[in-house]
Amino acid sequence: MATAVLDKGAPTRKTGYGSMSRDRAWALRWSYFFLVLFVIFFLVPPLYMLITSLKGSAEISAATNPWWVFNPTLENYRALLGSGQFLTFARNSAVVSTVVVAITMLISIPAAFALSRMRFWGSATLATGVFLTYLVPDTLLFIPLFKMFAVFHEWTGIQLLNRWWVLLVVYPTLTVPFCTWIMIGYFASIPKELDEAAIIDGASWLQTLTRIFVPVALPGIIAATIFAFTVSWAQFLYPLAFTTSVDQLVLPVGIITTLIKGDVFNWGQIMTGALLGAAPPLIIYAFLMDYYIAGLTAGATKG
Repeated sequence: MATAVLDKGAPTRKTGYGSMSRDRAWALRWSYFFLVLFVIFFLVPPLYMLITSLKGSAEISAATNPWWVFNPTLENYRALLGSGQFLTFARNSAVVSTVVVAITMLISIPAAFALSRMRFWGSATLATGVFLTYLVPDTLLFIPLFKMFAVFHEWTGIQLLNRWWVLLVVYPTLTVPFCTWIMIGYFASIPKELDEAAIIDGASWLQTLTRIFVPVALPGIIAATIFAFTVSWAQFLYPLAFTTSVDQLVLPVGIITTLIKGDVFNWGQIMTGALLGAAPPLIIYAFLMDYYIAGLTAGATKG
């Protein structure tokens, strides 16, 4: 039986536990330093908006300390929430966002399932093409889309422009590609044994999708839903280009076009409207953040 021979004269190495502890301490300090910078960078603008929304027009124009409210008032909130225009903008945004989310999920879930599980010729290339479509900026798309709707009106006599429901057609060009890409990654992380067992038991592809994949992939679906809602709720360029009448505007465009008159900016109500408009996505993220992170990172560790 062979035995290991130790050279007593050889120098021994000591593990640098002290240096490791110092490195970890410095890493922790740098982490907190950048975390504080991150918090300041992202929370100072909403804080400034909140402070400004609690000021009256006289105090805002007086150019006093911008970070302090000397005479707090809720007049800006009462004026907006009591305005029929603002409520119309909020209603249009809510309807458009809800319907766009439904349309996006009805398209993205079956498309992602087909591209990730139903292997066919060109499926990988098509999946990559879906994602590359999302990378095309909307600043390049709204002009050809506007031209298409104008030509459609000339041929059919049906007016699509300056109608809030035209956004139900253009918003999915932004939401469907990315949501499909998210769902492809999540579906690919689900073990193949699940759908193989379902197919052996006689289930169709539709039954496999609705009874197995949708319940298992719920975090990914929630992540895609949050993304689609956020894009639909906060989109500015498309509604600015495709809608002009006040009763057809959504919240982001309505606040800007009605509260800025010439060179007069109603900063108090603008900040108030921005805060109220940011509330729904903020509430959704607060309650569903764990699902959102799980959905976005689903395919990151798939071997």
